[in-house]
Amino acid sequence: MPAPASICLLRTSAIGDVTHVVPLLRTLQQAWPQTSLTWVIGKLERQLVGDLPGVEFITFDKRAGWAGMRAVHAALRGRRFDALLQMQVALRSNLLSLGIRADRRIGYDHARSKDLHGLVVNQRIPARSGEHVLDAIGSFCEPLGLRQAQVRWDIPIPDEARAWAAAQLPGDTPTLLVSPTSSHALRNWRAERYAAVMDHAAARGWRVALVGGPSTGERAMADAILAACRRAPLDLTGKDTLKRLLAMLGRAQLLLAPDSGPMHMANAAGTRVLGLHAASNPARSGPYSDRRWCVDKYDDAARKYLGKPAGALAWGRKIERPGVMDLIGVDDVIERYEAAARDLGLL
Repeated sequence: MPAPASICLLRTSAIGDVTHVVPLLRTLQQAWPQTSLTWVIGKLERQLVGDLPGVEFITFDKRAGWAGMRAVHAALRGRRFDALLQMQVALRSNLLSLGIRADRRIGYDHARSKDLHGLVVNQRIPARSGEHVLDAIGSFCEPLGLRQAQVRWDIPIPDEARAWAAAQLPGDTPTLLVSPTSSHALRNWRAERYAAVMDHAAARGWRVALVGGPSTGERAMADAILAACRRAPLDLTGKDTLKRLLAMLGRAQLLLAPDSGPMHMANAAGTRVLGLHAASNPARSGPYSDRRWCVDKYDDAARKYLGKPAGALAWGRKIERPGVMDLIGVDDVIERYEAAARDLGLL
């Protein structure tokens, strides 16, 4: 199949899913270095990957509503792509795609379609169940005749971000970063449980740093954790940027987090992840490269809240119920921390 002259990728959010697009982008660049690539992406998400070389970025500001859509359509007026990879099924994204002209409009298979997705695409990726989200996104190159055989990120980190991270986390002290909040509140663990694990790591001689964004919810979670800690961690909540966080992850040995964007950023940076999973299935949405250090209570949650084992649920089913994360005990997390630290030779 000849190389397309131009491809438009549409995946506006969220942070974790945007990191999953990067290996697909690398696959396209390696196979077809002369193909023009345009990525329609969210305003926040562009801060993480908007400096990837060889890619034109068109920012979609979802907070601007219809005006944000019109701005994207205006930026692309008069252009037509050989292919559109419509990698987001939300209604807003499906509507956004209507202003992008393309001969081939590749979307999800029927089982993963929703919100009128089938009306805005004319080709579909292979129908598969049991895939990690990254593999599903990677399969968007298959209708074009490619296969994603390698997973590579190499997200650029500016010198400023590296210098800032080195100033916060100097030297080579083993470091545990804790990013305690997800945008889905029911995936969050209890503050006092985070504090207990953080105190344990500090007692083991590790440096512990609390990270998070500037939102009121993240600040409130950080304050609750700090109040419960016996050993004060470094509090960097609200002080970093996405690039600075990526740089800090490169200096840390382990990240403790629920299913969230920072979990996938850490995986992309090659940092081990102690993921907390009960509301979501780590086989589908956990850290892609290595899930050995995660705590997995998804099957327990399925049996308690839905009365059936995880294997009997539809792939991708979330169990976001009040109290579901309480299935994860402090001892469960400490055991995975100890295992990871031993494997690193740091205990």
